[in-house]
Amino acid sequence: MNYRTHIVSSLLEIGQQRWDALVAAQEDSNPFLSFAFLHALHESGSAAPETGWQPQYIVLYDGEMLAAALPLYVKGHSYGEYVFDWAWADAYQRHGVEYYPKLLSAIPFTPVAGPRLMAVDAEARAALIDVLVATQAASEVSSTHVLFPPEEHARQLQEAGFMLRSGVQFHWLNQGYECFDEFLATLEQKKRKNIRAERRKVAEAGVTLRRVRGRDVTDSEWVLFNRCYRHTYQAHYSTPYLNLDFFRRIGQTMPDNILLVIASREGRDIAASLVIHDESTLFGRYWGELEHVPCLHFEAAYYQPLEFCIEQGIKAFEGGAQGEHKMARGFLPTRTWSAHWLAHPSFADAIERFLEREKGGIDDYMDELNERSPFKPAS
Repeated sequence: MNYRTHIVSSLLEIGQQRWDALVAAQEDSNPFLSFAFLHALHESGSAAPETGWQPQYIVLYDGEMLAAALPLYVKGHSYGEYVFDWAWADAYQRHGVEYYPKLLSAIPFTPVAGPRLMAVDAEARAALIDVLVATQAASEVSSTHVLFPPEEHARQLQEAGFMLRSGVQFHWLNQGYECFDEFLATLEQKKRKNIRAERRKVAEAGVTLRRVRGRDVTDSEWVLFNRCYRHTYQAHYSTPYLNLDFFRRIGQTMPDNILLVIASREGRDIAASLVIHDESTLFGRYWGELEHVPCLHFEAAYYQPLEFCIEQGIKAFEGGAQGEHKMARGFLPTRTWSAHWLAHPSFADAIERFLEREKGGIDDYMDELNERSPFKPAS
């Protein structure tokens, strides 16, 4: 089938209805792929050419129907990706070879697995991969990186010449718990005791928490959250990726996917966490505090969202990048994938050998983690 191929720099060129219809047709899609979320990143300037994220989406049309699409960026750095290639960039630099610009298919600042090769059917997906391969070959880029695709799509990219890399995240699964205490009862005694102690510390510090659904978040609460978020980044000597305009935009355009947890003490709001969710999965995303209270991060960013999942019947809670400490709170290791193509033959060979060694380490790490389950043995 002949598809019309376009490279677009703005989702407005596609339109929200077409884009969201394609997203809805994908298995395991999530709110981060939505027009509302991506457009907010671009229009707020959070992921824009000025910050090193040049949108260059590949889209395929079958007549007037959007048949396939790939979120794609020309990147001038490796910030905000969560699959780290800094050592690769350093090796290029030490040998006098340019690593940037590169092509990146990902949701900016969002280490959440989901479709990248979005298509209405297998034929359109195969055509999309062909266009990606042709695009990278014709571009003056060092490499192409597709982050957090489902394994099936990663394998298809491998067949097209990409190298695969795996990583580990930690996800919580809802076993039909009726309440938080029922979940706690499934954990080893030491884990239960530690969680109760952490929650008690927060309560004894005089902190109260409230959960605010997206439609009820006021503008002053968005201002508060932005202050907390920026303060915490700056406290760690980092530059925050997102801004108040972004938070306001998603608050207006995707309120049904938002939960804000706000912590208060002595009449002052002192911390907040923001999670994104749909009917089946909750995703831990952003956190910040104006005053430090021991264990408050765990309460606002883990235990309150876990209670929300149980109350709403949400099946999974994805805790974000890394974080082995999440296992002590009932999260289990889950493998993630990325796919990488490098134009320079010598570097491609070297990185392929590195990835093979790294894969052995990841396999061993997964085995070790699975032997350290936080849950009580089945009786």
